Amino acid sequence: MDFEVGAIHAGKVTGITKFGAFVTIAPGKSGLVHISEISNAYVNDVSSHLSEGQEVMVKIIGVDKSGRMNLSIKAAGAEPAPITRHQPQARTQSTPLEPSFEDKLKRFMQDSDSKMSGLKHHTDKKGARRRNR
Repeated sequence: MDFEVGAIHAGKVTGITKFGAFVTIAPGKSGLVHISEISNAYVNDVSSHLSEGQEVMVKIIGVDKSGRMNLSIKAAGAEPAPITRHQPQARTQSTPLEPSFEDKLKRFMQDSDSKMSGLKHHTDKKGARRRNR
């Protein structure tokens, strides 16, 4: 397969984050579709346009020095229709129990955001006590 900038491939959404979606275009080859590259219309929530397991057409718009691919759905000319509701996917026996890299990254980012907001809240309280002396 041709994994050069400008190539268009069919892919499957494997993970959704607040900043975009991870799409696998071949075994061992995946990339990120940034939230700004999902649709020509404003996208506030990635999950309102994409769902895990959804098939999409993507165009490779960049490859960085470490080999990570930047993908675009809108540049491929096949924008997904907005999703109106989510239906939980049934877990099959063929689904691996080990979380994917994207799932691990999503969980890490959520934990990190939570810890940072708690730390900020704690330091704000500490600073307020010092000002009141």
